[in-house]
Amino acid sequence: MSSVGQKEERIQVIKQGKLTWFYIENPTPKEVEFLDQRFHFHPLDLDDVLSRIQRPKIDEYEDYLFIVLHFPVFDKQNRITRSSEVDIFIGENYVVTVHCTANLKPLAKFFHECEIHKESRENYLGRSSGFLLYHILDRLVTYCFPILNKITQNIDDIEDIIFDKTVPETVRQISLLRRDLISFRRVIHPQIAVIETLEQEEHPFLKEEQEIYFGDIADHIRKIWDGLEDCKEVVDGLAETSNWLTSNRIQEIMRVLTIILTIITPATLVTSFYGMNIPLPGGVEAGGLLPFGIMLGIIALVGLGMLLFLRHRRWI
Repeated sequence: MSSVGQKEERIQVIKQGKLTWFYIENPTPKEVEFLDQRFHFHPLDLDDVLSRIQRPKIDEYEDYLFIVLHFPVFDKQNRITRSSEVDIFIGENYVVTVHCTANLKPLAKFFHECEIHKESRENYLGRSSGFLLYHILDRLVTYCFPILNKITQNIDDIEDIIFDKTVPETVRQISLLRRDLISFRRVIHPQIAVIETLEQEEHPFLKEEQEIYFGDIADHIRKIWDGLEDCKEVVDGLAETSNWLTSNRIQEIMRVLTIILTIITPATLVTSFYGMNIPLPGGVEAGGLLPFGIMLGIIALVGLGMLLFLRHRRWI
């Protein structure tokens, strides 16, 4: 094992036998120049290393592959899954991994595991570059499952509270979950074609049973996608249920308000006559408080009659 940390601060190196793993985090033009001088990679690939907006792809050359992949990283502060790009150069006796964010924990953890433990170094770097690539991808893909499980748990929590919490809170929770799910799907879907290409096409310098090893990765990524599809259906169902509950509550409120308005309308009509600034038969000034009591009695009887009528029609 050796390191070139003194020469290039952002480049770390592990060597086992004929195989070398170059690990680069947050690359700058200085690291790109190092890769150009050391490996003579295609200039467009080196430009892609500095760019953070590349779509997942595989570029095949005579003596190496250039692979661009994206993997999910959960942003706890904003409650959303974001994309983290990983660029991989793989040749006969080397693997170069480059990523622009320091929070891609599975890749960093795997590198440091191989750096510190001799047994891990011999197991993962002791065969071929293709075998090391398989384990790198396996670590990154496996890391997606806890994020998927977290989304599933959030769905279960919303299912439990959707009938208990207030509508605005439920709608907010569903909206956040749907946004996170959409972001996760955008990260995973383009990876499927890239992994399947590694599974199906033969690359002699990988020296591994590609259909078996990368087929296992492809199965995992398809399983994650199927899980996301199931989550999407459930979230859509929850959103529809929330909309139905909201509509039902609005209808219930309008129903109660309509009943109240129907009952007080006769009283409003009667009292409106006595609000006129003209002499009326039975006014207080004409007969004291007796006509006023009679008026209140009429209002009560009419209101009660309206209530009985609504109950008879089974509207309330």
